[in-house]
Amino acid sequence: MKMGNQSYFKVLIICLIAIIGSTHAQLQPGFYAKSCPKAEQIVLKYVHDHIPNAPSLAAALIRLHFHDCFVKGCDASVLLNSTQTNQAEKDAIPNLTLRGYEFIDTIKSLVEKECPGVVSCADILTLTARDSIHAIGGPYWKVPTGRRDGIISKAADTFTSLPAPFHNLTVLLTLFGNVGLDANDLVLLSGAHTIGVSHCSTISTRLYNFTGKGDQDPDLDNEYAKNLKTFKCKNINDQTTLIEMDPGSRNTFDLGYFKQVVKRRGLFQSDAALLKSSTTRSILAQHLQSNEKFFTEFGRSMEKMGRINVKIGTEGEIRKHCAFIN
Repeated sequence: MKMGNQSYFKVLIICLIAIIGSTHAQLQPGFYAKSCPKAEQIVLKYVHDHIPNAPSLAAALIRLHFHDCFVKGCDASVLLNSTQTNQAEKDAIPNLTLRGYEFIDTIKSLVEKECPGVVSCADILTLTARDSIHAIGGPYWKVPTGRRDGIISKAADTFTSLPAPFHNLTVLLTLFGNVGLDANDLVLLSGAHTIGVSHCSTISTRLYNFTGKGDQDPDLDNEYAKNLKTFKCKNINDQTTLIEMDPGSRNTFDLGYFKQVVKRRGLFQSDAALLKSSTTRSILAQHLQSNEKFFTEFGRSMEKMGRINVKIGTEGEIRKHCAFIN
């Protein structure tokens, strides 16, 4: 009886290992090596042909990838169009300033010409985000492939899943924790704010009416706030003016954002939140010490993010066009 139990447990363990192994085996480097060997090269070539001429798109594409992964996982659901009966993620308020859809669509069409119905939009978005950041001098990280595309996209899901510029540290850590990311990932991925721009409307409350009494956010450096009010966001109703998240180097992937944050010049409340605990302050200080270390660790967090709730095997589908389910 004892020997029988031991044999049973051995078989059970072997089966569990096999199941776990098969789950991860489908998300792997070079997933399309046989089915579409030129896929990754097509993505890379298009990115390197176009991003140097439009470097601001790198920020847009990594943001698109981030907004996709945090809602239902990295399944390209953010790329789906709304229908008469469903408002999709891309039309939710938090996503109205997203861009880069046409860029992804063009790459998808090129890949489809090479290998119809083989490469997912989810993989194309993930690869494009990585290649775009690298094209402007940022880090390079591994992108295992094999994701499949989701067929559900609901605007309402963005409000409960996406970290927002006005969130405090507790909420940010909760939302990151919900998708398997930790405080280190929060700080590192916030580092992507070293590139790109935002709108004055995103920070108008911080500047003009933080507690509803016509006041300014005390966590915001006075000199920086004064500069923004004088030269950029001149009134609380400005909906159109763009502001750099890392002034002076919005197209350069570097430590500039972290340097701004420690000076209390992070643009968003979510940036200022990184100074609210000894844990996140310590992580911030560590990454300020070395550009090389930041690049390496940022890449690891991006690879980790790219694995959030991926669809593999027979889940979802391989869309023919990224904006529509088949």
